[in-house]
Amino acid sequence: MRSSAPLLSVRDLSITHADAAHPSPQDATFDIGPGEVVLLLGPSGSGKSTLTLALNGLIPHAVPATLTGSVDAGGVSTAHADTASLSTHVAMVFQDPDAQIVTGTVYDEVAFGPENLLLPLDEVRARTADALGRVGLWERRDENPDRLSGGGRQRLAIACALAMGSPLIVLDEPTANLDPQGIDDVYAALTDVVAAGDRAILLVEHNLDAAMGFVTRTIVLDRAGRVAFDGPASEIIRAHAGELMAMGVWLPGATLAALRMQDAGMHFDELPLTPADLAATLAATAPATTPASTSPASTIPSTSPASTSPASVSPASTIPSTSRLQDRNTDAGPETAVSPDIRASVLQTDAPSRPTTAPIISARGLTVRRHRSEILHGIDLDIEPGTLTAIIGTNGAGKTTLLQALAGVVPPPRRQVTVDGLDPGSASPRELASRIGFVFQNPEHQFIAHTVFDELAHGLRLRHTPDAEMRERVDAMLSRFGLEAKAGVHPFLLSGGEKRRLSVGTALITRPRVLALDEPTFGQDRARASELLALLRDLRAEGTTIVIVTHDLQLVAEHTSHTVILRDGRVHAADRTDVLFRHEDPFVEAGLRLPALQRVLADAGRAIA
Repeated sequence: MRSSAPLLSVRDLSITHADAAHPSPQDATFDIGPGEVVLLLGPSGSGKSTLTLALNGLIPHAVPATLTGSVDAGGVSTAHADTASLSTHVAMVFQDPDAQIVTGTVYDEVAFGPENLLLPLDEVRARTADALGRVGLWERRDENPDRLSGGGRQRLAIACALAMGSPLIVLDEPTANLDPQGIDDVYAALTDVVAAGDRAILLVEHNLDAAMGFVTRTIVLDRAGRVAFDGPASEIIRAHAGELMAMGVWLPGATLAALRMQDAGMHFDELPLTPADLAATLAATAPATTPASTSPASTIPSTSPASTSPASVSPASTIPSTSRLQDRNTDAGPETAVSPDIRASVLQTDAPSRPTTAPIISARGLTVRRHRSEILHGIDLDIEPGTLTAIIGTNGAGKTTLLQALAGVVPPPRRQVTVDGLDPGSASPRELASRIGFVFQNPEHQFIAHTVFDELAHGLRLRHTPDAEMRERVDAMLSRFGLEAKAGVHPFLLSGGEKRRLSVGTALITRPRVLALDEPTFGQDRARASELLALLRDLRAEGTTIVIVTHDLQLVAEHTSHTVILRDGRVHAADRTDVLFRHEDPFVEAGLRLPALQRVLADAGRAIA
């Protein structure tokens, strides 16, 4: 029998951070019971992450903030109980996994929590083995966590939460740094955890495509941090899709696609929430709705919030392709049945045509070692000026290492990389900063000032920019990223999305010719992600070359001109994005898969072409 007593009870909760003018969240009231999987949605800055910190007592005990109202976990007040005691009621996985890793091996990290509960040794071992097995890290149990990729550390943090055995598990963006298989593994493990019915999960997540089959309920915070909606996830999203979009809340990709189709005149009896829902609807309505003589681009537009009309793709670049990929590209294959309009709309929307020129970034034989292990193996790569190139691959493939080596954040061996005529292996930090701006995966890793304004101004001050010009450029950047009200706030007190926007702003403010971003949309609400992608498009139009690392293949398909697929530290395939995305083989061989929504729309185009 499932207990009727809530595992968590929140009443009239308002939290005001130090230096903040208004509380966020504000007057939040809700319960979470056993067996529930609750999705917490809201625009960036609405207080989602702040609310999670109050559930295990970090607010008010460790993070300076004023709390009113009450939070009870398992009948224990989080405002009065110490955090150690609360850990047996609420387990937490932070947005930044590095914030909670404290030991020297993967095994010890997972065992650390149960050991501190003074559990019998056999139970500690059993919990540790089970948790590591669930997230696919048992074979790496003796490694230092520092050697894991960002996604690997994220899975490690989830394993630590699972091992605690707490009735409520709170996860803040748990899949943001995971490849598709890693996402499947995490949700499979969490599904098993709640299947018994005596535990619950509160999830802050932007990747709703992966979460929709998992969550049972959603709570939505508005921009003021108040609870706007609370109910079954499918009902809330379908009934309030327009309002959620206006608030800047992420929606499932299939729902966004359907809304755009509605704008183009297509009718849906019920908005789809998953690619399978959309596929079923399109299969039933396509013949009547879209005759063969009608351009399907008008009914199947891009799913990107920032997309405009389909643009022509750039010509073949100097980025090398594997011979295997070149052979496939000469074979039209089954894709010839897909309408070119659909392909332009679905596969490529932000790739303006540019003439082939000499590369602005070039790598030859790039080999990078860390901790005596070779991460990159003889990388050859050329990137043209004015392109937007995505580096993709599974967790541990070497994506971040490659991006950091190209940008000189991790100095590559000399004479193996050039960026705008500069060798990052021998250049000074100031020389590098004048050519390339870098945005870290974890924004905190690059903050050095005590206020948001000074963080943005730092690079300009180093270049002796006149005060009037400096203030004008900083104010413009604050406005562009919606941070005007945060100018005097310490960067570490921003929300996760605000930190990401600030980190991008600090890289852009010196106007470098090359911009490198590691997971640029991580932690962003739909509206801010759309603004960032629009900004990147504008920068390209001005001649900036952009290189990103991302796990979001839908973003890659819709916004990038070129794509590099890494596999085990080597370039597995590289070409124009529209060319690569015509075939699944290079993705599957590298442990990836095309986005389900993209496959559905492509299949719909194939059926009605």
